[in-house]
Amino acid sequence: MIGVVGATSGRGPSRAGADAGALAAYGPRAVWQRMRDGELTLLPIAVSLVAIWVVLGIANPTFWTPENLVNLSLQSVSTGVIALGIVIVLLVGQIDLSVGSVSGLSAAIVAVGSVSLGWPLAVGVVVAIAIGMVVGLVYGIAVSRLGLPSFVLTLAGLLVLAGVQWRVLGTQGSVNLPFESWLVLFSQSWFLPTVVAWTLAALVVAGIATSRLLRRHRRLAAGLPAESMARVLVRVGIVAAFLALVVGYLGQARGVGYSVVLFVVLVAVADLMLRRTRWGRYVRAVGGNRRSALLAGVPVRRTLVSAFVACSGLAALGGVLAAGRLAAANQSTGGGEIFLTAIAAAVIGGTSLFGGRGSAWSALLGVLVIQSIANGLTLLDLDSAARSIVTGLVLALAVSIDTLVRGRGSS
Repeated sequence: MIGVVGATSGRGPSRAGADAGALAAYGPRAVWQRMRDGELTLLPIAVSLVAIWVVLGIANPTFWTPENLVNLSLQSVSTGVIALGIVIVLLVGQIDLSVGSVSGLSAAIVAVGSVSLGWPLAVGVVVAIAIGMVVGLVYGIAVSRLGLPSFVLTLAGLLVLAGVQWRVLGTQGSVNLPFESWLVLFSQSWFLPTVVAWTLAALVVAGIATSRLLRRHRRLAAGLPAESMARVLVRVGIVAAFLALVVGYLGQARGVGYSVVLFVVLVAVADLMLRRTRWGRYVRAVGGNRRSALLAGVPVRRTLVSAFVACSGLAALGGVLAAGRLAAANQSTGGGEIFLTAIAAAVIGGTSLFGGRGSAWSALLGVLVIQSIANGLTLLDLDSAARSIVTGLVLALAVSIDTLVRGRGSS
């Protein structure tokens, strides 16, 4: 009996020490060291986003209003979906410059098909996304089997698809979608009821907590090092506080839009696939070192093709959502700097231009940074030149940090 009590009491201090060590891992010095070692790549972006919001809010308090933040979230969806595809193709060490043209062509197909040709709107959406995926399939085969450089190939695709978009739109040049159509309502007017929003937030927190606790239990049962209970509670608490803040604050205006929920779900699914599936491991292996991945038995060609298909498919979906957001498709849809903004969002969010390193959440954080800058500077009555300059400086800073981190990791 004494032995049992002694053993139990002996485990108590060790567990307390482990929990104290876990809490110490969140101290400023430990966090800084992990950032210098190339870990916690999303933390600097999150801190930068908060700093941008603080500065813009001080310059114009309208930026902080719930209604403006609701508008900001809706404005970020279409570009964010396109940026998510860019993240995937960057992870395999490639690039797609035609995502803007793919999105514009998809918007044109939806608008012309449903309005001019009389297709059911759902059919137009499916056809648009399918054509986008076919474009990605062509890119993937050309890059993986013919060895064509993706930069030049997708640059040519940008021009070709822009011309096809103009042909689809015809002489009208612009097609308006009915405001009562479900696509327009989904992108502009449909918001989660308050009870549903809070319920979803609670389910997300419960799911994350359950997943981490089960993973901890399995590792302990197998005799492997496991995350301490204190670290689990800290991470779950951070997520719960963040979701409560978002749902509660946006709920003071119109709330959380359906399209925003779709974007976040896409990011979460992509993150799960990249971290927990064989395909995700293949993607990172090919982006990290293509030759080594080939020697290790990774299906390099198939992985490259799947990455391009995912990128173009998401670009097409982004174009569909943009058409719903604007209730129209015209010759400028998907043009201009859309592809540059999407690439910048992915890189600013922490995805490496050199391949193999990044996260699906990079698309979410990166597009929030870019759209926050654009939104805030617009509220300050600054022109597009100022927005371009500031966004370019932020992008240059992000690329510089990425290059330094990669060099540190290599050394």
